[in-house]
Amino acid sequence: MKQTCTHCLERISEILSMASRYGNLGEIPTTGASAETGRQDGQNYSGVIASEKLAATDLERVRKYEGKIRSVSRDTGVDAAIIAAIMSRESRAGNALDRNGWGDHGNAFGLMQIDKRWHTPRGAWDSEEHISQATGILTEKFREIETKFPSWKASQHMKGAISAYNMGAGNVRNFDTIDERTTGRDYSNDVVARAKFYRQQGF
Repeated sequence: MKQTCTHCLERISEILSMASRYGNLGEIPTTGASAETGRQDGQNYSGVIASEKLAATDLERVRKYEGKIRSVSRDTGVDAAIIAAIMSRESRAGNALDRNGWGDHGNAFGLMQIDKRWHTPRGAWDSEEHISQATGILTEKFREIETKFPSWKASQHMKGAISAYNMGAGNVRNFDTIDERTTGRDYSNDVVARAKFYRQQGF
């Protein structure tokens, strides 16, 4: 009988603890990226396959921050795959930023694009402090969505929080049209699909 490795047991425990508070990534439905988002790399894809291809393009860059992502995940309880996916969607893991770490015409900072119009960015653009601040904003949105939709399950709250990370909780009206007002009208669906890809890569 094979022995289960200590790392595997720790990872299983980590995933189960995340699921208890912020839902289970595997339970979150997703339609993936819109055709608009899918064309980012010059390819004609949409849906989950588009999200996976975009996430795969960013994988090597995301891996550079894996230690920081895992540290923040342990501290916050947010799934590391979701953090990685937001990093991919927001800045292509840094590839879409200028030399000082700014994107969105100078309005948003860092790997996870903290908007200076609503928040005061902390830390260097690629620091653990930045990732921690951005993930903290996500958990704030989770609590807002949890309060707004008390009958939803935790996994639905997390999808709502991802949508709200992009456009605010006030723009989340119901679960069926969760991305109606997000960038590309696909933000949470794209992020969830990328996160599922990153989970398969060991995040």
